[in-house]
Amino acid sequence: MPSIFCKIISREIPAHIVAENDDYLAFLDINPLVEGHCLVIPKTEVDYIYDLSDDVLAGLHLFAKKVALGLKKAIPCERIGMSVIGLEVPHAHVHLIPMNTMDDMNFARPKLRLSTNELATTAATIKSAIEI
Repeated sequence: MPSIFCKIISREIPAHIVAENDDYLAFLDINPLVEGHCLVIPKTEVDYIYDLSDDVLAGLHLFAKKVALGLKKAIPCERIGMSVIGLEVPHAHVHLIPMNTMDDMNFARPKLRLSTNELATTAATIKSAIEI
């Protein structure tokens, strides 16, 4: 059964997409830790990130780097943190999280509740700062 990420890739369900090419997609997390929290995925559905082929894994990180550079321009922060957890959706992905403190990467804390309009505005700001 296709993951929710496959449904985002095929546009069966909406997402606030910030970057895309033929092989990868980046979009806002709808339950972000902080404003600008993005997910970056390969369009190939593989459950576990380290089961990706070397080429796809390398490409994922290179694509994520482009997203992170734009994200840092768009969202004021000290750094962009990256996390690989992969338990919540059976589709390899990385989290890119604008951070000013270590606590910004704490997945145990309450998530932000942003409106669709707030997410759309944030996505547009990030998208305009990314150079793909």
